[in-house]
Amino acid sequence: MSRPSKLKYDRGTLIVHPPPKGKEWMEFATWDDRIEKFRVPAIYYRPLIETLQAHNISFIDEAKEFIPLDLTPSFEREPYPHQQEALLAWKQAGRKGVVVLPTAAGKTYLAQLAMVSTPRTTLIVVPTLDLMHQWYAQMMAAFPDIEVGLLGGGSRDRTPILIATYNSGAIHAETLGNQYALLIFDECHHLPTDFFRVIAEYAIAPYRLGLTATPERTDGSHRELDSLIGSVVYRKGVKELSGNTLAQHKIVEIKVKLSQTERKRYDNAMAIRNDFLRKSNISLGSLNGWQLFVKASAKNPAGRRAMLAHREAKEIAAGTDGKLRVLTELICEHDADSILIFTNDNATVYRISQDFLIPAITHQTPIKERHEVLTNFREGIYKALVTSHVLNEGVDVPEVKIAIILSGTGSTREYVQRLGRILRKGESKNKLAILYEIVAENTSEERTSERRRGENQSIEKETNQPQQLELLPSASPYEIKSQKSLKAAESSVDQWGDLEEDE
Repeated sequence: MSRPSKLKYDRGTLIVHPPPKGKEWMEFATWDDRIEKFRVPAIYYRPLIETLQAHNISFIDEAKEFIPLDLTPSFEREPYPHQQEALLAWKQAGRKGVVVLPTAAGKTYLAQLAMVSTPRTTLIVVPTLDLMHQWYAQMMAAFPDIEVGLLGGGSRDRTPILIATYNSGAIHAETLGNQYALLIFDECHHLPTDFFRVIAEYAIAPYRLGLTATPERTDGSHRELDSLIGSVVYRKGVKELSGNTLAQHKIVEIKVKLSQTERKRYDNAMAIRNDFLRKSNISLGSLNGWQLFVKASAKNPAGRRAMLAHREAKEIAAGTDGKLRVLTELICEHDADSILIFTNDNATVYRISQDFLIPAITHQTPIKERHEVLTNFREGIYKALVTSHVLNEGVDVPEVKIAIILSGTGSTREYVQRLGRILRKGESKNKLAILYEIVAENTSEERTSERRRGENQSIEKETNQPQQLELLPSASPYEIKSQKSLKAAESSVDQWGDLEEDE
């Protein structure tokens, strides 16, 4: 009688030995001459197991080290309809896939619901330390009887529920890969990079949930989320959640003119840049135009002058005195409200902080100071806060209803994230959030503003009535096809333990 095959986890792969009967499983395997055994990438663990079971091939699973958990939440609230729909869609898709919801739509609580319905050891991956600590507080409050740990920022825990940054998760991917049955990727658009993708590829986790407001990436690599996590199983935009989950809001664009001195300097700088681009036959509107400009600027003095001129023009438009005058008026107009101010560079952040005596947060702000500033801002001790990019993701400030964008990139993701900072309803039932976008007239900022707002063709100009604007295309939750896939098992028992049935 032949020995049953054994599956063993080895640094992001599965060793399969002796070879199982049949040939169906071999589509996942590669022969390794060094050890004279078959290897299977860890990410294929679930389809491999399902294939073996479907063909009644016996095996011994020594790969998995994840375990069931008794996840009884200390608090529960009635989920919003979109959260119930998203959870059901994810379960019907085999507990694999991406959920796309706007910022402030309750993605963290949706993840908690997914964990309760899939009670297994869980790894949660987040992009920043701020988000890591925010998730930690949420999980500690939800599951006080389960050990929750951190991986990142100096912490190296190994706990049943572990919250890791993408950087730390990637560094330790080989050792984490067989420890967790459920992977939750917050802001999952960060995952499909050469460095971070190993978190998913080296993991055998049969259940995966991706959360994001904006999955699309300009490099097209968001398509790889289908294989790393699963396809998009549920999607709703801001407009569809208006009034119920998210606050009503309006967007106000304010254009300011450069002073005569600023205009002269700006036009001169742009002339130097454009003359070089024309002579070099480079179009910044092309797909690789910026890369060509950077390369060309390093080759000769004319290129360097053109790049310096480009930066000077951007600095003039971003930091014109006209914007600061408008900022003064808006702060006075909304003196009773909490205000978030966004810029594209740290120099402007510090200038505003000094001139207006407003607390600032940048990537240079120490963690303890950042925590203190955000706490005081949430509690209303500080009425305004200025920042660059570090608060685009993962800041929970429910009472803020005024955001002012003084400058930014052409990224739709950044625009959606900044808007999302003010869309949480908080305690106010009739909250009206306002996003002010201040743009230097007749400068490249106008095109940048159009690009970040116009890529989805659904941002509308302000009308007399408050609106809830559609930022992302939405798919009907009913388009999802129920996938009844086989569950991996030893003999006839569910390999990963019983899970609640889809309703």
